[in-house]
Amino acid sequence: MKINETKDYKIIGMLNKHVHTIHANLAPELVKPYDKENMTEFFKDVITKDKMTFLLVEEDDEPIGYAWIEEKEYAENIFKKGYKSLYVHQISINDKKRSSGYGTKLMEEIYQIARSKGLKRIELDYWSDNEKAKKFYEKQGFEKHREFVYKNIEE
Repeated sequence: MKINETKDYKIIGMLNKHVHTIHANLAPELVKPYDKENMTEFFKDVITKDKMTFLLVEEDDEPIGYAWIEEKEYAENIFKKGYKSLYVHQISINDKKRSSGYGTKLMEEIYQIARSKGLKRIELDYWSDNEKAKKFYEKQGFEKHREFVYKNIEE
């Protein structure tokens, strides 16, 4: 297995299907079905933005997953102290390769990147109904800091 930084938006657009389908199944009223062409165009733009990093996981030269991370800086304001963090937007692993340690290896690489940048905080979010993600991040030692809630208002 190897993990390398990539700018190959076509591969990321293709690999996004795995995580996007989970989100679409969890919230079909909010998330559009996966569309490879549109996803590829989206990542074509995002992958070149400053402070964005995409890590590609390959096994025997076959792409099987990725992580999308961003270095963030939060300005101090009247309510909060300023700080920097490494934000994990997405981790996506091919359905057939899940629960095989690839996500853990990606997280280890993310921890190393944070250390190399002098960042002491890694942040992320996941859908509350995504029990597999919840268990994975708990196993990684992540702690709940805030909860985002909503209420639909009937007309």
